[in-house]
Amino acid sequence: MPEYDDFDLDRSTDQAWRNFSERLSEVISVMDDTSDLTIGSVAATSETVPFVKFSSITRDVIRAEAASNGVLGEHYQLVPSQLEEFDRQGWRPPTSEGARPTPNFWVEIAQEDSDTLAHLAVAALRDIYGIQHPVFLAPDQLAEILQPRPKPLSGESEFDDEDVTAVVPVSPEHLDDMIEQELAQMFGHRPIRDSEGDLTIRVGSTMLFVRTTGDHREIIVFAPLVHEIEGRSRAMEILSDLNTEVRMVKFQLIRDRVFVTLSVLAHPFVPAHLNQAVQVMSEVADGIDDELAIRLRGRTTFGDA
Repeated sequence: MPEYDDFDLDRSTDQAWRNFSERLSEVISVMDDTSDLTIGSVAATSETVPFVKFSSITRDVIRAEAASNGVLGEHYQLVPSQLEEFDRQGWRPPTSEGARPTPNFWVEIAQEDSDTLAHLAVAALRDIYGIQHPVFLAPDQLAEILQPRPKPLSGESEFDDEDVTAVVPVSPEHLDDMIEQELAQMFGHRPIRDSEGDLTIRVGSTMLFVRTTGDHREIIVFAPLVHEIEGRSRAMEILSDLNTEVRMVKFQLIRDRVFVTLSVLAHPFVPAHLNQAVQVMSEVADGIDDELAIRLRGRTTFGDA
């Protein structure tokens, strides 16, 4: 069986939110009045999308604001049940009075209670706004832009010398560090790592996962494309055709889910190889998941996010 046959998307997602909350708490705990932090959802629209914003009010008090219907775009308007949930979670309603009027929901909490502020933010983003995974967030301090598609071969490499230099890992931890460093350089920030050690990358409306094999001689880049398919026989026929037509990647059916994978040798480790593998997988996974879900009568990992 593949190295990822026990992959559980729900478990990975829950762990990702817990990790995000912990990291957010750490950031809030050291905020000062020199800058604000805004965390919003990713969307290809000019409308105002859901967000949570943090600012330092005094040396030891942080104010959090969450977008209300007064600022949200037409397609992101909150329904009564969502508005009620803000009240239940302890957010104050928008106000035009007081020293700091705001059109948003808001709370002011002691900075030392940064865990509570992070919990409130996650509850708003995940449970109220319905953002499905932290990879669909766009913190304004983070640049999440994939490097452009490589140009055709011309005798010159688009990679720096260090990226095409092979390095033999001295330990599993060394390999993990090199993988994380390469992904951080690609995306401009540290990738999210779940409890099983998988690194998570957002690609359009789907996600890639990067995992090392048990012997740490191979890196597997994989993505769950379609879930709850109808008819394994038809799926096997379609995937067989795809595996014949599509270069580099491999499509696999595991129970009622379709995965796409690409394997990268890791002994020695060459950063440019991982970089190219992620680019190839990004194009394939985000480019084919919707069509494949229709043909297999299943559902994609995420809808519009």
